[in-house]
Amino acid sequence: MASLILGACRDVLIYLAGPLFSEAERRFNLELAHRLEATGFDVFLPQRDGVERDRPPYDTMTPEERRHAMFHLDRTRILDADVFVLDGRIPDEGACVELGIAYYQKYLQNGEKLLLGLHTDTRAAFIGGRLNPMVRIPLDYVVDDEETLLRLLAEQGSSAGAGTE
Repeated sequence: MASLILGACRDVLIYLAGPLFSEAERRFNLELAHRLEATGFDVFLPQRDGVERDRPPYDTMTPEERRHAMFHLDRTRILDADVFVLDGRIPDEGACVELGIAYYQKYLQNGEKLLLGLHTDTRAAFIGGRLNPMVRIPLDYVVDDEETLLRLLAEQGSSAGAGTE
């Protein structure tokens, strides 16, 4: 498990990966990012801080150039992040690739990156577990709600296990 000390959240970057395909999902992501930022964390939220086709300089790029820019920006921010938070009942393929990048960096560098799952949907996707093992196993913790996530982030590594799956 990660032993990252997060008591002082200043200068701690969180990459917030999650679904952004409906207005409700995008609103939830923004509200969670704002709560984290109000606590003092820096948050990279791809839907807000990433490549958007209607914002400069991306608005002048071809679709292929935008896809490359999106991949490179998101990859860089994942690698820069101290904490990776994955939200969603069943993460889409993009979020799974993002988790893979974060996990592989941690694995190769014996790093202290903290990998967290936020699973507010109580429906199970798999018999005997809520998440596919290829998603669940790389995560250090999976929490059920925002309050537990915020508490986990505020605590220090070894005492952070309360309220997790």
